[in-house]
Order: sequence, then structure tokens, then C-alpha cells
Amino acid sequence: MDSPYSTELSIAIPAIQLAARISKHVLASANKGTIEKAEDLSPVTVADFAIQAYLTKVLSSSFPADSFVGEESAAALRANPELLQRVYDVIHECIDEVSSSATGDDENESRISIVNVVKRGAPESKEQVCELVDRCGDGGKDGLSADSGRTWVFDPIDGTKTFVRGEQYAINVALLEGGRQILSVVACPLLSRKATAPVGNASVFKTDDGEDGCIVYAVRGFGAYAKPLFVGQGTGLAECASEPLKRHADGVTVSGLRSVSCWNLLDSGVDDAHKAATERLGVEFPGSDLLGWVPRWVALALGLANMTVWVYKRRDRYAKIWDHAGAMLLFEEVGGMITDVDGKEIDLTKGRKLTANFGFVAAPRSVHHVVLKAVRQTLKDQGKEALLNAA
Repeated sequence: MDSPYSTELSIAIPAIQLAARISKHVLASANKGTIEKAEDLSPVTVADFAIQAYLTKVLSSSFPADSFVGEESAAALRANPELLQRVYDVIHECIDEVSSSATGDDENESRISIVNVVKRGAPESKEQVCELVDRCGDGGKDGLSADSGRTWVFDPIDGTKTFVRGEQYAINVALLEGGRQILSVVACPLLSRKATAPVGNASVFKTDDGEDGCIVYAVRGFGAYAKPLFVGQGTGLAECASEPLKRHADGVTVSGLRSVSCWNLLDSGVDDAHKAATERLGVEFPGSDLLGWVPRWVALALGLANMTVWVYKRRDRYAKIWDHAGAMLLFEEVGGMITDVDGKEIDLTKGRKLTANFGFVAAPRSVHHVVLKAVRQTLKDQGKEALLNAA
């Protein structure tokens, strides 16, 4: 991709490849260091902490003036020295494995350049690991206004519940400028760019040509692209060819709609409304069925689906920025349109929670208004008018 953000991509793509390597290293371990967060009892693992620290280090080293927002805080690491040691160790082990593969030969010049990027993410101490995690964990609390400059947003493991089962998950890296999505890089270590629908949490894809996982990335106004995450049995950090994604959502009619959702796995949404609204349009439900929001946005980008709806059970329930920032851009760059249930554009300037929006309606631009109407009429028919904006 030839864009004004080529430098950022040249850093973010190798960084997310190493982050994926960390995730697979932890995934192969019987003990993933899983603990529950105090605030919502959701799981967090060694991989979540390690990847957030690593991404913050490599990107802050490359772009020191930028800000950072991430899901995790380091409180649990400071309280658990053994867990902190594991986080520090896994980052260095993965960096060392990749570094040892570079021979210094001219024919490996590209790999050496990538390894040099990767090595920027090595934390100097366990205390610095905590500082890096907290730099993200404290980010965005005052909002991301139009004059807030550049902010990187991370979800180190989206779909931790499925990750610990060896099922679909994603690593999300987004760059915002003044609260506006500019760049997205997402790694899906267990999803092939050549996957076919429907895709479920337990779906694992490998191709005959040795591709393993995928990276999907986009720059606003320059389209979306996909490439293998790993190839063959090597480090997986060599340059791999990218392919532009077709704008498959352009000109879609209602009869061409295909759903992706999360069915009966999350307690935040109104499952019966999602099902009824989708079936009201004559679309099979759930279609592709994925727990994590980032894998769902990737499925929409890859053409495995082209619509999703989500209604929260309460008007005061809000989405979190790291589950959506950047990843939404992938679908927009293939012709998708995304609003909330009230028909408003998604506002990423409010900070860590998307307090200006309620739920999501994503569909091809040509039929988005039809899908939105179906969602709102379904809520009325089900007696859930309280979930609709009074205006």
C-alpha cells in the first residue's frame, strides 16, 4: 500500500506479528496465567499483559510524541511478582527467538530490518513492563478530542474467553488522529484470509500453502488489505505479499445480506432482538458466530459476512474503544457503513468508553437504512421501546 502512513505500517505490521507470536507461545502453555479482573471478573492472561507492554514499547520508541490507550492496567502485575516475571520473560523469549534467525547476510536484509523493529519492544526491566502497561491503562480517560493529536489504541487479546480455549481471537492496533480512525492493523492468528463462511469460534484454518493466520490492515481512503500472518515453519516475520480486499459491500441488496453475530455467549446484548431483526430481513441467523468484536469486524472486512447488529440490554451500557477503534475502519474501507442503534455515527472522541453511542448497526452502505429500520421496528414490536432514543 502506498499511503502517507507507510512508515507507521512498516512498524505496526512487524510489531503485531511479534505480538501474535507471544500469543501463540502463551497459547501452547498449559498455564496461561489467567486471572479475573476485579472490575468485571472477565479473564486476563499473560498474553494480554505482555502484548500490551510490548506494543506500547515498540510504537512509543518509534513515535515518542504519540499517546496510547489499552485495555489492561498493571495493578495485578504489581501484586503478583510471579505473573510479572512470566510476562517479562515471554516478551524477551519471543524477541530472542526472532533475533536469532537473522544471519546478517545480504539476502536477509529485509528480515534484519524487521528484526530491528521487533527488538525495539524489549522492556528494560520488570518495572518498565508495569509502566508500559499503565501508560495504556491510564490513556484516554480525558477523552480524545479533535485537538488530542495521535493516539494508538490496543486490544492485546480480543476474545480472551475463546483464546484460553484455543479458539478464535484477535490482536487490535489502531491509530487515531483527533479521535478519527486513520489506520488499522489486526492479527487473527487462527483465521485464514482464505476462510469461507460461516466461521465459528472453534473454526481453525490452515491452508495447503503453509499460511497460518492473517493480518488485515487499512488506511483511511486507501482501502483494506490482507496478508498471511505466518508462512511455513520459520519465524513468520519475513515479508509476505499483501492482497487488496475487494469492496464487496458496494451495491449489495437486502437479498445479499449475510450476518455475523455472537449468539448466547455474552450477557450484554439482547439476543432475541438480534435474531428477530436479522430474520426480519430474510437473513440466516447467526451466520458466522464469533465472541470477539474484533474478529467480527475482520469477518466483515474479509467478506465472510456483511452485516451485524448489537443492542445492549441497557441504555447505560457502553462499548469500549479498544474493541472497535481501527477494526471498524476495515469494514468501512470495503464499502460498509456503521452507526449506532439511533442511527448516529460512532464517536471515538469520548475516551475509553463510547458514551455517545448505543449499540451498533453495520451493513453495506446501500442498505444500511433498511437494516437500521428493521432493528428499531423489532425493538418496538418486542416492547423494548425503552432501548430506543426518545428523540
